[in-house]
Amino acid sequence: MASPEAWLLENGNIKVLSKEMRNGRTAHNVSSSSLRKKSDRALLAGIRVGFLRNFLGNLQEVLLGTKLFVFFVAIPFAIAAKYFHFGSPWVFALSCLGLIPLAERVSFLTEQIALFTGPTVGGLLNATCGNVTELIISIFALIQNKVDVVKYSLLGSILSNLLLVLGSSLFCGGIVNISKEQKFERKQADVNSLLLLLGLICHVLPLMFKFTGKSDPELTALATLALSRASSVIMLIAYFAYLVFQLFTHRQLFQEQREEDAVDDDGDVVVSVESPVIGVYSALIWLVLMTGVVALLSEYVVATIEAASNSWGLSVCFISVILLPIVGNAVEHAGAIIFAFRNKLDITLGVAMGSATQIAMFVVPLSVIISWIIGVKMDLDLSLLETIALGLSILITALALQDGTSHYMKGLVLLLCYFVIGACFFVSWEPLNTANLGSNHTIKKWAGF
Repeated sequence: MASPEAWLLENGNIKVLSKEMRNGRTAHNVSSSSLRKKSDRALLAGIRVGFLRNFLGNLQEVLLGTKLFVFFVAIPFAIAAKYFHFGSPWVFALSCLGLIPLAERVSFLTEQIALFTGPTVGGLLNATCGNVTELIISIFALIQNKVDVVKYSLLGSILSNLLLVLGSSLFCGGIVNISKEQKFERKQADVNSLLLLLGLICHVLPLMFKFTGKSDPELTALATLALSRASSVIMLIAYFAYLVFQLFTHRQLFQEQREEDAVDDDGDVVVSVESPVIGVYSALIWLVLMTGVVALLSEYVVATIEAASNSWGLSVCFISVILLPIVGNAVEHAGAIIFAFRNKLDITLGVAMGSATQIAMFVVPLSVIISWIIGVKMDLDLSLLETIALGLSILITALALQDGTSHYMKGLVLLLCYFVIGACFFVSWEPLNTANLGSNHTIKKWAGF
C-alpha cells in the first residue's frame, strides 16, 4: 500500500507541513506563489495508466499552474523568429516576454525540490536561485564579451527592486489601506540596507582609482581589476554570512515574512503553505528543461539587444538598465504589490530588498569571478553616473524604511526617483552606441531640437 504522502502527492491534495518546513521558504517564493493557481486533476483521475497520468499531471502543474501561462506562447514564436531570420527586434521582444513565466516557473520548481530536502537545504536553494534568470543572462553576455550589458542589467535590477518594485508596492498598498497604519519589521530592512551599503563601497573604491591614480592608465586599470576581484570575494563571504544569519542564527527576524496561519472549525492551526504537487525527480527534470530554455532565450536577448537598440531608437544603456530589469522583475513586482494590498509589508520588503541584496552581493560578484575564470576583464567600476544613481537609490530607500511604518507618500517618492533615473539613462550617451543615429534623433526630439 502506498504511503499517505505518496497518495496525497498523486491526488494533488494539500499536505499540512510543519512549521519547521515553512522556514525553508523565502519571501521570493511566498511572493511568487501569489501568481499560481491550483490545478484540477479530476479529469486525470480516469486515466488508468499511472505513468501517463503522472506525466499529464506534471505537465498541467508546470505549464498551466501559473497565471502567466499565456506568455509561454512567446517562447516558440521567439525560436521561430530566430530560425526564420525575422527582425532581431522581434526576437528580442519575444524572448523577453518568454522569460517572464520562466522566471516564475524556475522559482516554483526550486520550491518543489526544497519541500523534499528540508528547511536548511530548501532555504539555501530558494535563497540562491531567486535571480537565476539575471545570472544566466550575465553569463551569456560575458561569453560574448559584452561587459557593459552585464553591468547595466545588474545595476538596473537593483534599481528596479529598490525603487520601482518597492515604490509601487508601498504606493498601492498605502492607497488601498489608507485608513490603516502599515507596519513592518525594521530589523530585516536594516540588515539588507547594511549589505547594500557594503556593496556600494565595493563599487565606489574602484571608481576612485580613476580620480586618485597618478600612474599610467594601464596600471590603474590593472589595479582596479585586482581590487574588484578581491572585493567580489569579500562580497560573496558577506552574502553567505547573510544566509547563515537569515536561515540559522536570527531566523526569527524573517519568520514574519510567512503568511498567517488559518484556524479551522475545531480551533486547530492549519498551516497555509503550499504542498509539493510533483515528485522530486520530476521537479529536477523540469528544472533542467526550464533552465535550458532560459539559457536559450537569454542568448537570444544578448545577441539581439544592439539590433533592438538601433531599431527602436533607444540606447543599449537604457534598454539594459530599465527595460530588461522590468521584464526580469515582473513576477516579483506583481507578487509584492499583491501582498502590499493585503497589508503584509514584511513579505513585500523581503521580495524587494531581498532580491536587490541578492543581486548586489551574490550575482554581481559571482559574475566578476566567472569573468575571471573565462578570461574576460570585468571589474566593479560602474562609472560615475551609474555609481551615484546606485548610491542615492540605496540611501533614499534606507531613509524611507527607517521608522518601520509606511504610507503611500513614501512609495510615490520612490517611484518618482525611479522615473528621474530612467529619464537620465534615456538621454545618457555611451560610447557603445555613439553611432546609433536613431537614438541620437530620439534624444534631439525629446530635448526639443
